[in-house]
Order: sequence, then C-alpha cells, then structure tokens
Amino acid sequence: MGQVVGAGLLAHVPTIVLPEATRRELNNGQEITLVTGLQQLRKDVFETVDYDTVVVLDSHWATTVEFVVTAQQHRAGLFTSEELPRGMCRMPYDFPGDQELAYAIAARAADHATWITAIEDPYLPIYYATTNLWTHLGVAGKRWVSIGVCQTGDAEDHLRLGRALGDAIAATDRKVLLIASGALSHTFWPLRHLRAHEASGPEHIITPEARAADYERIGWFKEGDHARVLDTMPEFARFKPEARFGHYLMMIGALGEGDCTAPGRQYGEYENSVGTGQVLLWFDPPADGFPAPHRTDPSNDPYPYPYPG
Repeated sequence: MGQVVGAGLLAHVPTIVLPEATRRELNNGQEITLVTGLQQLRKDVFETVDYDTVVVLDSHWATTVEFVVTAQQHRAGLFTSEELPRGMCRMPYDFPGDQELAYAIAARAADHATWITAIEDPYLPIYYATTNLWTHLGVAGKRWVSIGVCQTGDAEDHLRLGRALGDAIAATDRKVLLIASGALSHTFWPLRHLRAHEASGPEHIITPEARAADYERIGWFKEGDHARVLDTMPEFARFKPEARFGHYLMMIGALGEGDCTAPGRQYGEYENSVGTGQVLLWFDPPADGFPAPHRTDPSNDPYPYPYPG
C-alpha cells in the first residue's frame, strides 16, 4: 500500500532561481533565506527520504471546469515565464512523470463527487510553481507530477481533490512527497511602489495585518493545528492567500484535514516577495502515518456527479 512520506508548504517565488548576485542586489547584499532553506530541505528530505514520486499542487496552474493532473511518462524542455521572462528565461527541466499514479488519481473522482482528468498531451504547459521547486529539489530518477488548482472550485472542492489524491496514493505502491507550492498572503505592491519593496524583510509585506495573519498561521502550522487553519479559512481569505490557498487545501485533504496534527518545521525565514508572504514549512509523517483522507458526502451538492449521459 502506498503512503505519503512527507509534505510541504513551499514558496516558489521567481527570486529563488535568479543568480546569487542578483538576489543579493535585490536584498541589500544579503542572500534570501528561501534559497538556503531549500538547499537544506533538499539535503534533509529530497536526498534522504525513501520516495518514488513528488506531487506538486501548483497554485499557478488554474483550470476551469475540472482538476487536471499531468500524466506524461516524461517531461523535458525549456521554460520561459510569461509573467517574468527577464528573470525566468529558457530554464531547463527534465524529469520522469508517473502515469500510473495520475490515472489512479483521476479514477477516484467519482468517490469524492468531483471532476479530475489525467492529461498526457506533451504540449501541456508547465508553470514555475513546479519548475522553480524542481530546480532546487529535483533528484535524478524521481518522478514528478503536477495538479492545478481549479479557479471555479471552492475550499470543499479542493479538499475533495486532496481526498482523491490521498486515496489514489494509498491504492498504489507509491511513496509520495506532496508539495503545496504557493504563498500565504498574496497582494503585490502596485507597480510604481514595487521596486521599493523587493528586499525580503517582512516589513515589506503589503500590510501589518497581512503579516500578522501569516505569522499566526505559521505558528499554528508549527503546532500541528491544521484544524484551526481550516476553521479560520474565511478569516484568512481577507488577506487573499495565493490561489485562495487551494494548494494547501489539496495537500491537507490528502492528509486527513483537521485530523492531521503533524507539526511543521520551518526552513529559512518568513520572507517578503514584493508584498506577498512566503515561507518554507515541512511536515513529517507521524510514527503511524498521516491520517486517512475523509469520505465525501455529496448529498447536498447543487449538481449531481457525474454529468448526465
């Protein structure tokens, strides 16, 4: 039986793949600790733990009428970001996929009254929420799969995807690392103000209130209080977490939601990225493993699954 052998809420900001000299220039001569944190996380986990596949819950990949999981046998190419082509230009990526796991995830859609499609198309775009972390954490021979957030999905929809993901992992022989790739609070400084706030110090977060909300949740994560994070999602929504925190919701859906009490350990510092809150938190499995995913009750859904016909 498969299992999740580790999970992380990880920042993927463009600065982590800029040259060190450029990073220091933007940060008052100092290295950003998101980079040194990822370097240490690679040594502690990605080069040490016994795992087969990394599943990235990609907050930059927004679908509309269903969740989509990558199902290519292999992905390789050069990535240039449409958002910041000056800084992320022709970045190479090259890793095997996990077609069996991708189709197993899609096959659990009906169990959780949601829509999931596995796509093998070699021309399917890739996003830097995946490539930037692979650049730092990718180990030769390890499979990588990405799943996008769904822009029409609410919190329950993203939890359902996570439940299907957790069930699929359990039904295979895979040992999986989950990455919720995305930020905490996520409001950028306006363009004319932005370059005054490129340094990584938390004083550059868009508002003191957003910074306080991020610190509060970081504290809960470190305590393993995922139930409180979930219970206060409406409150946190005021600070516009990236992708409505869909990346985290999918991850915790696979890990038992509020039943999960795995404490997080932090790598590097909580840092700013032009107004947004960024952190690296890693959750090791308890001695008896992460809790099983919840079952889904679709009895009050406004529309039946699957589509008629």
